Amino acid sequence: FRFKDSLAEDLQRADLVISHAGAGSCLETLENGKPLIVVINDKLMDNHQLELAKQLHRDGYVLYCNCSTLVETLQSMDLTTLKPFPPGQPEKFASFLDKVFGLQ
Repeated sequence: FRFKDSLAEDLQRADLVISHAGAGSCLETLENGKPLIVVINDKLMDNHQLELAKQLHRDGYVLYCNCSTLVETLQSMDLTTLKPFPPGQPEKFASFLDKVFGLQ
């Protein structure tokens, strides 16, 4: 895609999402309950995308690959092995911030 203000409509219609490993893209896809294949950019300097992709894969939420292994990943994927992503708990974060700033 070229830049879009929102991918919400596209995500709702998708059966499978193939994305880079940006945190926002991954979380938005997983929060929409869509299976996700993360394609890492292994040319990045500190390669934080690889760290995120590996952790989400270890936790059972995504499949990941790089550009050269995408076709193989698509051919061998078993999306039934992916676990649903748990919903966020913003109230816990808000409570943590309240404690940090002495508001409780």
